Amino acid sequence: MAAFVTRRALPRASCLAAAFAVVAAASAFRLGAAAASGGPGDWRVVSAGALRPSAVCTPAEGAGASNSSALKVVHRHGPCSPLRSRGAAPSPVEILDRDRDRANSMLRKIAGASATNAARASMGVRLPAHWATASLGTNNYVVTVGLGTPARYFTVEFDTGSDLSWVQCKPCKDCYEQNDPLFDPAKSRTFSTVPCGARECRELPSRTCSPDNRCRFECAYADGSQTDGDLARDTLTLTPSDAIPGFVFGCGHENSGFFGTEDGLIGLGRKSVSLSSQAASRHGAGFSYCLPSLSSGTGYLALGGAAPANAQFTPMVPSRDLPSLYFLRLTGIVVAGKAVKVPAASMLIDSGTQLTNLPDGTFAALWSVFARLMGGYRRAPGLSFLDTCYNFTGRAALQVPSVALVFAGGATVSLDVSGVLVRLGSDEPHVACLAFTSTGDDAPVGILGNTQQKTFAVVYDVANQRVGFGAKGCA
Repeated sequence: MAAFVTRRALPRASCLAAAFAVVAAASAFRLGAAAASGGPGDWRVVSAGALRPSAVCTPAEGAGASNSSALKVVHRHGPCSPLRSRGAAPSPVEILDRDRDRANSMLRKIAGASATNAARASMGVRLPAHWATASLGTNNYVVTVGLGTPARYFTVEFDTGSDLSWVQCKPCKDCYEQNDPLFDPAKSRTFSTVPCGARECRELPSRTCSPDNRCRFECAYADGSQTDGDLARDTLTLTPSDAIPGFVFGCGHENSGFFGTEDGLIGLGRKSVSLSSQAASRHGAGFSYCLPSLSSGTGYLALGGAAPANAQFTPMVPSRDLPSLYFLRLTGIVVAGKAVKVPAASMLIDSGTQLTNLPDGTFAALWSVFARLMGGYRRAPGLSFLDTCYNFTGRAALQVPSVALVFAGGATVSLDVSGVLVRLGSDEPHVACLAFTSTGDDAPVGILGNTQQKTFAVVYDVANQRVGFGAKGCA
């Protein structure tokens, strides 16, 4: 991929005050901001602690949580997560680097799928679900579901970039260490394997048939990891009042490579084997989720259900080459109330990528305006590939220029502050960075990451081929 754009030192903006108190100074500060950007509503004024998660779990109930199928979504490394007790969380650098690996893999996959040259297309890598060392996965968010009769509960990541759901199963020839005991098919009254001739087996991209007519699946990932086993059916329990009998999933008996401590994966892609597709006859063709603003909060994942009244919708962009993924059309960016001139781009919306990746020229345009408006804050050394960072030590409140993403059809997604700035971690509690990065070239494709989706009710209305964003979806 091409090198990142070279960034020039920009003059400090005089509209930002040097220091201010939470209330009085925020009001004075707003006057300077209005002069620079056109109005006080074009800036976000928040407490300096708004980007720092609590050490304790702070549940929030969103509108979608009233859905009978709603699952509680938690950050895998936050205090609400059952995975938290399984060793220390990875460092911010590790998380960012693995996120970058995932994004690069997905971008190569998109480029490979759309290339007309067959040799180039063959270089496209498969979408990764996990990366690198133990306890480190790229997907930040997990849910807990029941499997079997009686139900046994497992904590799994959910991924809009994957179709087949899977867990590790006994007997296991080669299994990684996970959070809960392995699923034991012999202890479930409703378990069965899927025969080779079944439709679900025929639709798998990689399959074989055992001598006794069991459909064998294989999920391979870009880092060389893979899970192999039997395609199976059993009852999936979402909530005490909602279960899906005959749910098709992968029962993994051989796993190699690098995985985290989660028990498996729930796929929410567009193919028929995904959870959302299998539940469509019961809940409707679609799903929604809300990701909390902080890792100490909770969100939800719900199948079907009505969209919130404030949701703004944009059409899904069909992809003949990658039919299981969800694409949107980004048509503009607005910073501090003013439009930034950028070309349109096809954006993969992904629950498993952390940061939004923009085409190089689009990122440069956003960066230039944002850095100028933030010129009154002290710059901080960057981390990994994030180099637009600020030190907020001593600040009681922050004033941050608003950022809105505009999609086809006019849907305008005005980001929460947690979708604009990403905090580096407990070692640097007062440092935060611009939560966007470049794809590394000017191809008109990118990825809408989960950081920019925080606090929104993100509605995948598959029946009407559109995606909606409803503000304040978690609270």
